Order: sequence, then structure tokens, then C-alpha cells
Amino acid sequence: MSTRNVIPTEDEVRKAAIELKKGNPASGVAKVHSFLLDANPSWTVSEKRVRKILQSEGLVRSDAGTPTNTIQPSFRLNQSLDVNQWTSKVEVKYFDAIKGKGLIAKEKIAKGDIIWKEDPFILAPEWEIYDLQQASEACSFCSSIIRDHSPLHISCEASTTATPCTARYCNRLCRLQGEKTHLLLCSARNSASMSLLAFARDAQWMALHALAQCTSRLLLASQQDTATFDLDWEVVQGLAELGMEERAQCLREQGLEPDRENWRTAFELYLQAFKEPQTPAEQKKLARVLKKPIPKELQKFTFEYQAFLRGLGRMSLNLEAHGGLYKLHSHLNHSCTPNVSIRHLDKRTALSRITVIAKEDFEIGQELLITYTNPQSSFRDRRRRLSEWGFGLCQCERCVTEEKVWKESDNNTLEADDLADQLKAGLGVL
Repeated sequence: MSTRNVIPTEDEVRKAAIELKKGNPASGVAKVHSFLLDANPSWTVSEKRVRKILQSEGLVRSDAGTPTNTIQPSFRLNQSLDVNQWTSKVEVKYFDAIKGKGLIAKEKIAKGDIIWKEDPFILAPEWEIYDLQQASEACSFCSSIIRDHSPLHISCEASTTATPCTARYCNRLCRLQGEKTHLLLCSARNSASMSLLAFARDAQWMALHALAQCTSRLLLASQQDTATFDLDWEVVQGLAELGMEERAQCLREQGLEPDRENWRTAFELYLQAFKEPQTPAEQKKLARVLKKPIPKELQKFTFEYQAFLRGLGRMSLNLEAHGGLYKLHSHLNHSCTPNVSIRHLDKRTALSRITVIAKEDFEIGQELLITYTNPQSSFRDRRRRLSEWGFGLCQCERCVTEEKVWKESDNNTLEADDLADQLKAGLGVL
């Protein structure tokens, strides 16, 4: 049994790490570190030391989140978006090609003010709520709990004893809004979609569920008048986008590989749900819902595999934490010290409705910001999470301050880390 009791020189580690990285370009720092120890069984080398060497050679991301390859979400302005339908207090601003768009204050806003309220464009709720919807105990549109029976509650009109559907709504307004997505996700009208929804539920894949909801809305809008379709089409086209393959490049440097087999399985079920049902009976049901030809641009946007992967990334980037996709909310940019909070205050009447509240006083032109990460996480964890989606180096005041402290403290810890590893090795716990 080998004993790790040698601390190699910087040049020795550098030469070995670079050779291993170049021979295994898809491997992240953890993998290279493992290869290094396997090749040199007497060495004591910390993963942090290997990371710093590879960073200095430009072979991996820096701990601060600076990418070696520029991969970032793409942005597009929704020219038809009427912000005034929600609030007169903010407006959309295009910053630049890197940052994209955001929301800024049009007037002074006081701390604690409600800036706007918004219902979702589509909703893929948390799985506890989804299960209640499947049990007819939560509204299929707004997700409010409706366990008690009321004459206002309405079941899916297509549901029969032979072909039941569990969808249930708070009231007629919710049913009317819910019909924008439900028809193609209804077990009675389009049973071919059930396998896709079951797969998303089993995998707890919120982005896949959201993409199913969004696809259903677009396909159903294409069966309406041109104006209806154009409005929904502009909303989805205007969402920030980073495809799953692009995201995989961001993750690969951390030693993580995507589950492409799951992607393919999901895509096959997706096609069965919305384009190519397996049985003649399911094909007839889908044809009864989608009577008009699907526009060619929508087919290309929807049914090609790479478009599907971009759609998954689009959902993941823009969903609110509880599974809603919101037209105006999706414009909010990130800060590790957010100045607005997103609340679900209408729990009894519209659980999915968000309320955006100012956490501080705003001056005219000041940007509204939320957090994309857990604000309680460490500086390095927050930047790593952001880098996974191509957001690059967060330069908020908090990150800049914490980075300075981290750099000052980290320069003195490399040797201590290696000595600690040597001690652990001697104790047999490394």
C-alpha cells in the first residue's frame, strides 16, 4: 500500500497537470486531480492546487467564474410587450449584447411598495402542487388549493367515465385561462401527452414539464387567429436562451457530463405527445385538437431535436422558483443582493400570481434585481452556479467585496491544504 508523503514542487505538479488535462480535455478539475494522484501515488496534492495551476494556464474556469470560452445566454426584445398592463413604475431597457435586457424604475419607488402583480404565461408548479392538481385538489390554472366543494368549481368539460380527466378549476375565469394550454395536455382530448407528463413527474424535471406547457400554448395559439399566435410567439421568442448543449460545455469543466440518453427519451415522448402519437386512436384525438396546419416556423422551433434542447434551456433560465413563467418577471436580472422580492401572497385565490415588492428605495433609472442563486451560499458557490448558465462573472458589490477577502485569505492556504492532506493520508482518511 502506497503512502502519500511527498509534496511535489510547483513545476512538477504544473507539468503533470497540464499533460493530463491536454490528454483528457473533457475532464474537469476533480477528474484531473484524481488522474494526477493515480499517476503519482506518493504525492500529496490538493485539488485546490491543481485548480489554480490549470486556471493560470487558461485550461479551466477561474474560481471567480470567468469562463475560458465565452458561452452566454442570447437575448431578444419583445417589441409587442406592453409593460403598462402590469405597472407604470418600470420600463424595459436594453443594456448591451452581454447583459441583454432588464427592468429599470421609471419613477421613484419607496421601500415596501408593490411594484406589480402578474399571473403566469404558463405554469409547471412544484411537484407537491402538481400532485394535488392530478388529484383534483388544486386549480389546474392558478394552482390554488380547492379541496372543499363549491358550485364555482368546474371540472374539465371533456372528462367522461370512459376517458376521465382530473383537471379542475376555481371558477370559469380560471378554466378560460387554463384552456390556453390544457387541451393538448388533457388525458381525455390528447392521451398521447400522458407519457411525457409522467416521465417529467418521475424525473422531477420541471423544465420538461414547463416546455410541455409552453409548447401546448403555442400550438393551440396557432389554431386561433394570427394576432393571438403572434402575441404568444413574441413572448417565447423574447425569452433568454441557452441550450442544453451549451450548458453542458459550462458544466464539463466541473467534471460533470450531461445525461443525453434522458434527453433523447424525453424528446421521443415529446414528439409522441404533440406530433406523432403512436396509436391510430391517439392520432385521431390529436388531429381533432390541431385542425389547422402548424406554421413552418413553429414546427422548426418546436420539433427539431436541437430546438427541443434550446427549449429546455429556455425554460430553465426563465422559470420563477415555484415553476411559473412570467412575461415581465422574466426580464429581471441578477444580483447577489437583490433589491426586489417575489412573493406569492394570493394563496387562497391565485397561488401562482406573483407580487413584486421593493426591498429598498429606488431612484429613476435604477435597475430592479432579483437573485438567481441561494443568497446564503458562499461567494464561490454563487459564482459557480451562475457560470453553469453562462452568466459569467458576477460583479455585484457583494461579490467584489467577498472576492477580495477570498483572494487575500486563499493565497496563504495552499501550503496548509497540502500539509493537511499529508496529515490525513498518514491517518488513512484521505
